[in-house]
Amino acid sequence: MSKNNISPKDFSPHLFWDVDVESLDLDKNKKWLVKRVLDYGLMKDWRLLYDLMGVKEISLYATQIRDLSEKSMHFISNISNIPINKFLCYTWKQSNPQHWTL
Repeated sequence: MSKNNISPKDFSPHLFWDVDVESLDLDKNKKWLVKRVLDYGLMKDWRLLYDLMGVKEISLYATQIRDLSEKSMHFISNISNIPINKFLCYTWKQSNPQHWTL
C-alpha cells in the first residue's frame, strides 16, 4: 500500500472511538495518530503507520508525547535506537513522581 492510499478507514476502528473518522486528516494529526497506534493499535495498525511515516518520523513524534505508555516508549526506543531519557514521557514521569500507596 502506498503512502498516498492510506486513509483513517484502513486502521482499526477502535483507535478512533472519540473522533469522526470522516473528518480526520492524517497529515495534520500525525502525533495523535502515533500515540493511538503505539498505545492501542494492533500489528496491522503498526504496519500501516510504518508505511505512512517510517521509523524515523514515528520516533520523532513519539519523543514529543508526554503520556505515551511505558511499553510503547520502550518499543519505539528499541527499534529506533533512541535512549529512553530522550522521550518526553520518560522525563516528565521522572520529574512528577506519583504518590506512594500503603
